[in-house]
Amino acid sequence: MKKAFLLLLVVVTFVSCSEYQKALNRDDITQKYYVGEKMYDAGKYNKALRLFEQIAPGYRGKPQAEKLFYMQAKASYEMKQYGMSAYLFERFIAGYPRSEKVEEAWLLSGKSYAQESPKYSKDQEDTYKAIDKLQEFINIYPDSEYAEEANKIIIELNHKIEKKYFEIAKQYNTIAGFTRDYRAAIVALDNFLIDYPGTIYTEDALYYKFDSLYHLAINSVQDKKKERLEQAQSAYNALIRYKSETKYKAQADKFYEEIQQELQKS
Repeated sequence: MKKAFLLLLVVVTFVSCSEYQKALNRDDITQKYYVGEKMYDAGKYNKALRLFEQIAPGYRGKPQAEKLFYMQAKASYEMKQYGMSAYLFERFIAGYPRSEKVEEAWLLSGKSYAQESPKYSKDQEDTYKAIDKLQEFINIYPDSEYAEEANKIIIELNHKIEKKYFEIAKQYNTIAGFTRDYRAAIVALDNFLIDYPGTIYTEDALYYKFDSLYHLAINSVQDKKKERLEQAQSAYNALIRYKSETKYKAQADKFYEEIQQELQKS
């Protein structure tokens, strides 16, 4: 029984491959469509794409074009060709705005850009495109079963952008150890907190702002020292108000004690 099943599987696979090769090498676009759809339904997206790419220009304006262009976009997505799938889904949306597949196409267009979103330290053009597309999707289909998924992706992408700009602001604090320009770090961290209220990096930004103010105050000339110590003290209080048991507490408390000692001398 097992041998019979294996033999049948080999035969079916051979016939399928033979059918695909024949369709691939012939000029019959109807046959290419039929075999391409068959490959698509079987999850053989790479083979389906090769056929779809051959016949797509010849099907423009035909009744089967809507389904063909959707399958082509979806197959590209399944093959992780996300730049191409984003482009194809956008064309599908523009060409078939009343299609029953347009809702899913909106979602997958945004998800394609999200998949193209690079590491936080690199240019985030595709990240912004993904956020825009997914937000458009939510605006158009607020009651969609996919709205929660889209919103979750948007949150994750926003966190990536926040991380990029937090790391840039933090870098000013890091290099200030060499340049002694802690004022630039303070400005950068303040701007980050203004630009991203409620960010998940609030605790970190508040600490590095305090750290920058501490170092600026401790190393200040005498006539500016008291004012800067008080500013550092306020920054410490802001951090503790935000999170009393901050992960930076040990180091922050150490700096705070030194600030108090210096203030007593003033």
